[in-house]
Amino acid sequence: MIKAYDPSSGDGVVIRDTDMSEYNIAADALEGSIFRMLRQGQRVLFSLNATGHATKIRFGSERDMETPGA
Repeated sequence: MIKAYDPSSGDGVVIRDTDMSEYNIAADALEGSIFRMLRQGQRVLFSLNATGHATKIRFGSERDMETPGA
C-alpha cells in the first residue's frame, strides 16, 4: 500500500501489508509501469531491489490484492 508519494520528486514510501514493513520507493520504480501517479492508500504490488527499495510497482490481480490471511 502506498503510504506517501511526492510526484514532483518521485520520493515515497510503501508498506508491505503482511508485516507492515516500510520501504522507500526506488527512483526508477515507475519506469515501464502504467502508473504515472501514486496516491496514498493505493494498493499495489512491488518488488525489492538489491538496496532494499521498492521497485517495479504494479497492479495485481484481484486475488493478489486480497487481505492477507483472508
